Amino acid sequence: QVQLAESGGGLVQAGGALRLSCAASEGTFGGYTMAWFRQAPGKEREFAAAITGSSGRTYYSDSVKGRFTISRDSAKNTVYLQMNSLKPEDTAVYSCAARQAPQAMSVSSGWYDFWGQGTQVTVSS
Repeated sequence: QVQLAESGGGLVQAGGALRLSCAASEGTFGGYTMAWFRQAPGKEREFAAAITGSSGRTYYSDSVKGRFTISRDSAKNTVYLQMNSLKPEDTAVYSCAARQAPQAMSVSSGWYDFWGQGTQVTVSS
């Protein structure tokens, strides 16, 4: 059972930056594909970014591509989401997710087995 804990959310002005962290309890971190999803008030949860466990290949939604960067530090069992050029429409609860499938990924939240509790990101205009 993998436990995930996000941190780094907060309030930032439009154009600013934040870095989210997701610390995983599982020691075999490299065997998991990790992802970030977000859910804005009144909207469905949506995929933001993912990174595979084996090759570290990254994937992004069109809405964050070029502004967000997902990365992982296997020594620290931590995945990061660097968010730059933030917009008010990026306001959401951001959650990290994991699945033990090192070479695959999905933009569907139902594919992932483990979830963190989420961290609020608010971007003011």
